[in-house]
Amino acid sequence: MTKVNALRAAQRDSRGMIRNMTTLACLLGILATGLISGLPVHAQSVARPLSESAIQPSVPTRRLASELLILSGGATVQRQAEPVPGWTVSDSTGVVGHIASTWEIARSVGYSGQPLDVLVAVDLKGRIAGARLMRHSEPILTLGLSDEDIARFVGGFAGVDLMASDGPGDGPDMPDIISRATVSTGVIRDSILRTARTLAIGRGLLPGGGIDRITFETRSWEALTAQGALARQTVTLTQAAAALQGAKVPVPEGEAPFIDLWIALIDPPTIGRNILGQQQYSRAVGALGPGEAALFVASRGLYSHRGTKWRQSGTFDRLELVQGEARIALTKSGYTRIDHLAALGAPEFKERSIFQLPGDGFDPAQPFTLELTASRPAAAGGDVSFTTSVAYTLPDSYIIAPPPEAAPLWQQRWLEKRFATASVMAMMGFLTLIMLFQESLVRRPRLWLRLRLSFLTLTLFWLGWGLNGQLSVVQVVAFLQSLLSGFRWETFLIEPVIFTLWGGVALGMLFWGRGVFCGWLCPFGALQELSNVTARRFGVPQIAVPHALHERLWIIKYTLFVTILALSFYSMKDALILAEAEPFKTAISLRMIRAWPFVLFVLALLTAGLFIERFYCRYLCPLGAALAIPAKLKIFDWLHRRPQCGRECRLCETKCTVGAIDPLGRINPNECVLCLRCQVVMNDAETCPVLKRRARK
Repeated sequence: MTKVNALRAAQRDSRGMIRNMTTLACLLGILATGLISGLPVHAQSVARPLSESAIQPSVPTRRLASELLILSGGATVQRQAEPVPGWTVSDSTGVVGHIASTWEIARSVGYSGQPLDVLVAVDLKGRIAGARLMRHSEPILTLGLSDEDIARFVGGFAGVDLMASDGPGDGPDMPDIISRATVSTGVIRDSILRTARTLAIGRGLLPGGGIDRITFETRSWEALTAQGALARQTVTLTQAAAALQGAKVPVPEGEAPFIDLWIALIDPPTIGRNILGQQQYSRAVGALGPGEAALFVASRGLYSHRGTKWRQSGTFDRLELVQGEARIALTKSGYTRIDHLAALGAPEFKERSIFQLPGDGFDPAQPFTLELTASRPAAAGGDVSFTTSVAYTLPDSYIIAPPPEAAPLWQQRWLEKRFATASVMAMMGFLTLIMLFQESLVRRPRLWLRLRLSFLTLTLFWLGWGLNGQLSVVQVVAFLQSLLSGFRWETFLIEPVIFTLWGGVALGMLFWGRGVFCGWLCPFGALQELSNVTARRFGVPQIAVPHALHERLWIIKYTLFVTILALSFYSMKDALILAEAEPFKTAISLRMIRAWPFVLFVLALLTAGLFIERFYCRYLCPLGAALAIPAKLKIFDWLHRRPQCGRECRLCETKCTVGAIDPLGRINPNECVLCLRCQVVMNDAETCPVLKRRARK
């Protein structure tokens, strides 16, 4: 009868516990619903397309162009695809500026892994006239700031001088990075500056990429050749005879040149004036139209680079210039014969020519090749021929260097955060020592407890509230999305503390599992455990969740993570709203300075944690679920168990921080946070029943 009453009492306690758990879950559900319904929704919902090419850049309207360039009258917007894609804006006075899309030029992708598109306007003085954010789906921007904050930041780039001597990006006109959105606003900053600079250089508003047509230095033929300003290709008689086998009139063999071909771009005065002399150089370049260039060609040997057919056809059939996919013919209208050269040490050439190269379709600053085709009548009829080529690249010293580019923000951030980053590395290094020498540590229960509580306190106050080093499931989703949309290290390097922390956590998961982070380096996890320790000391009763119910409640966090991840492929905005199930931003990043639904949600979770240790970690944390999946690849398993565990003794099961030990004594690595408490119990001769029994024997 006593056993029956005891069984009934246990059943009543179990049913009462389940009712309490159900009530608590309903309360959290109501709070979460109220929290999500009260969220501001500002960012555009950007559904992921099939590929990057499917995402079209934003197109400026006439009204938007007038606003960006501050025009009083009407504006005309015309698309211009070359050399840099964008739009040219004109009014009654003519061209007043240019506009480009950061997505089209810089392929700007935000921290969410989704496209960032800002229309940037540059005026004719080489300054940013204005910028307008057209598309984004950033996690912090969507949930932590208003549209006005974003617009104010992006609009603050108006007036930035791209011609600054130390490069744009550090002057007083630059808007300050928003502290609560460092990564997102940093990506926007770098995208705007890179796009504006590329657009300004491409439209000729800034020097850069063009040929230096002013500087002159005296140089000999040998010096120009050594520098690469003159290029040469020689074909001997023996080589030509082999290539023209079957010719009606065979080519005699020998080491003399069949053709010795030299070429050079003579637009830079240091090249042209030294080769031609002042008078011939002035006549040659004076006849050039806008954007045109002049090519010097000279040869000696048996074969002529000019031939004679050009006199009737108007085209030099033996020569053709190739640059990329373009093939440019040299014509009679752009040809000038040169009778003598002024360069010191120049060879005795048989023929000397200058050819004008068109401004459209040819870029003198880019490498090109001049092809020479040699042919002779064949004995069997027709012709035999071969083609040789001279590759040419104008040396960098003859190309005007563009103004310095703004240094990437991530480099500046790593310099600013070097001491904070070093402290995080020190914490992870010390934690590595704890994991490596855990067997010695767990034999000293008092040292273990003091060390653990001290480390958790440091994690909460320094890493969390001090450095804002709280990882989030948002970062996991952003990383996965970036792999699909074009991974860029710079995006993640903007936050040195978070990047360093993720690097350490990734290695820790490979070696020991997710518990390296969840049990030691998670500020909110530390807050829960420290608050529960305090509650125990004040006598707050603890609720022991039945293992069957405990296992079923795990489904919540895994389902939540999968839902957030799946939703991100449809709408990143909706996924980020659902990610507010994480209390990290409210409790750690914003230090509870937030709207009351968010604060109430955090307080409810912490209150539940007073009665059920690490309640949120056990059942609701999507980040823990995300880390548990790759943590299955861990290499080491240094948590020991005895054959008696679960059969003769279940003490470790009751002491486990997160209920990761099942009734059979097995440790579930997906739930373990590596607190080492079970190892302390196992090695404590005054606590472990197995050791007590051995001592008695």
